[in-house]
Amino acid sequence: MQATYRAIPEDFARQRARMVEEQLRNRGIRDERVLAAMARVPREPFVDPHYQQQAYDDNPLPIGEGQTISQPFMVATMVEALQVEPSNRVLEVGGGTGYEAAILAELAAEVWTVERIAVLANRARDILQRLGYSTVHVVCADGSLGLPERAPFDRILVAASAPQAPPSLIDQLAIGGRLVVPVGNRIEQQLQVIRKTEEGVVASPYVLCSFVPLLGVEGWRT
Repeated sequence: MQATYRAIPEDFARQRARMVEEQLRNRGIRDERVLAAMARVPREPFVDPHYQQQAYDDNPLPIGEGQTISQPFMVATMVEALQVEPSNRVLEVGGGTGYEAAILAELAAEVWTVERIAVLANRARDILQRLGYSTVHVVCADGSLGLPERAPFDRILVAASAPQAPPSLIDQLAIGGRLVVPVGNRIEQQLQVIRKTEEGVVASPYVLCSFVPLLGVEGWRT
């Protein structure tokens, strides 16, 4: 039987450095903290083993259960739009296997990530624990409803598309906080940046995107 080639860690490190320069910096990502976080977090542990050789390709990859890990450029774009501060408590909705939560953990004080599919939530918990991300807490639940028992959050990031920004997530956003969420139909969405102020809520369009649907009470029902 022919042996299967497996990249050694140095290979992945070189691929990751090239990803940061070619896919992120050269395409307009400017936040140096975001770029540094993307350079530190390995992507290969979070993808299906069959796709590890493609971990740093410029596209989303399957992670099982009909879900994907987002394209690196889109992860960086969303996190840059979120403008995470070191003291922030962050809620992520649609955690998948935990890659974006790890990026957020490099930037924030505490991260809560919600994944509705138990298999993925368990995998994320195992990977994050193995990599030492003790400030990330994984919850298996309907992410469209957020985590009211842990609110308020300074930043909320939704890694799945919704027909509108879920009201529960806006309610759980602290005054002065930011919510980044893809809003639109099931094919194409626009990333929205929502800021919560004393005077009310302000939504601004950011970029066009395409995400898997946010299933739940305040997302897509089926």
